[in-house]
Amino acid sequence: RSGHGLQWPLSESGVSCTFRSQIPSPCSSTSSARLYLSSLDSSIDILKKRAQDLIENINENRQKDHALMTNFRDSLKMKVSDLTEKLEDRMYQAYSQHSKVIQDRLQEFTLKMTQISHLETELKQACRTVETVYRDLCVPPEATTLEEPTYKDVEC
Repeated sequence: RSGHGLQWPLSESGVSCTFRSQIPSPCSSTSSARLYLSSLDSSIDILKKRAQDLIENINENRQKDHALMTNFRDSLKMKVSDLTEKLEDRMYQAYSQHSKVIQDRLQEFTLKMTQISHLETELKQACRTVETVYRDLCVPPEATTLEEPTYKDVEC
C-alpha cells in the first residue's frame, strides 16, 4: 500500500486497489475508470463553481456599473440644473437691464412726442395768425360782400 498511487474504494464492500504502475490489471482498470470519473466529476464541479463565481462577479460588476451610472446621471442632472439656474439668472439680469434701457428710451420718446405735439399746436396757431394778418392785408377796405377776395387762392 505504500507507493506512488492513490487508494480508491471500489465498492461498498470496502475493496480497494492501489495504482502502482501502468500495467493494466482488472482491479486497476476499474479503479482507473472510477478515479477518472471521480476526477472528471471533480473537474466539472470546479468548472461549475468557477462559472458560477464568474457569473456572480459579472452580476456584481453590473450592479456596480448600474450604481455608478445612476450616481453619474444624478450628478449630471444636478450640474445641468445648477447651470440652467445660473443661465436663467443671467438671462433675467440681461432682461432687467434691457428693460430699464428700453423704459428710459420710451420715456424719452414720450417726452419728445409731447414736445412735438406742443410745437405742432404752436405752429398751427402761428399759421392761423399769419393767415389772419395776410387776410387783413389782402382785403381792401372798400370791398363789398359781392366781390370774391383773392386770398383764397393762397394757402398758408
